[in-house]
Amino acid sequence: MSGTTSVAMEDPQPREMAGKRVLIVYAHQEPKSMNGSLKDAAVSELSNRGCQVTVSDLYAMNFEPRATKKDFTGPLNNSDFFNYGIEAHVAYKKGILSSDVIEEQKKVQEADLIIFQFPLYWFSVPAIMKGWMDRVLCQGFAFDFPECFDRGFLQNKLALVSFTTGGDAELYSKTGLSGDIKYILWPLQSSMVCCISVVSKSWPLRSALLLNTHQKIRERRWWLLGQGDWRPSGKSSR
Repeated sequence: MSGTTSVAMEDPQPREMAGKRVLIVYAHQEPKSMNGSLKDAAVSELSNRGCQVTVSDLYAMNFEPRATKKDFTGPLNNSDFFNYGIEAHVAYKKGILSSDVIEEQKKVQEADLIIFQFPLYWFSVPAIMKGWMDRVLCQGFAFDFPECFDRGFLQNKLALVSFTTGGDAELYSKTGLSGDIKYILWPLQSSMVCCISVVSKSWPLRSALLLNTHQKIRERRWWLLGQGDWRPSGKSSR
């Protein structure tokens, strides 16, 4: 779907947003797509509110989604049997993760709010975004055991899921062919809750099912201007 010009609106119950840092992790190949329009609307409105916005445009960056031995710049912890999760944990502690992973982790560390913008692919995020999560949100950086969920290392940050679908609201209803969107999103939201405070579960669901392009962007602007709560529900354990 092609992008459109966003519609100016009045300021509904503005919040203090100036100086906040926002990271948008964006996964779409076409800048003129709906996802591109939503990303641009977020950048524009947040910047106008005094936020410092950074965009990780994963396709434009040619981000590597595969979790491999190339993610480590030093010797493996166990060269006889490769376990990516363990190796990433050790590499993070030793400071030998690859430069692209370290760069994304710095963006996450600096952000107050992280927005994930993507189209729904086979009831999940695109592979390139899943790879970003697998490689960047590693053990030691985003969580540990038992430091996860409400004790996760990123609980001082907020996360927002914003996405588009290939069907209407009825298709993703309790009786729809694709099933209830709440259950489709459960694995993604559960993964985020492991280390980050999720801003809202109702807003992205409602926004993703709007059919009209202008209305969708207006809904996004309303949330950015007045409905977001910048106060995390938990505190970082770091």
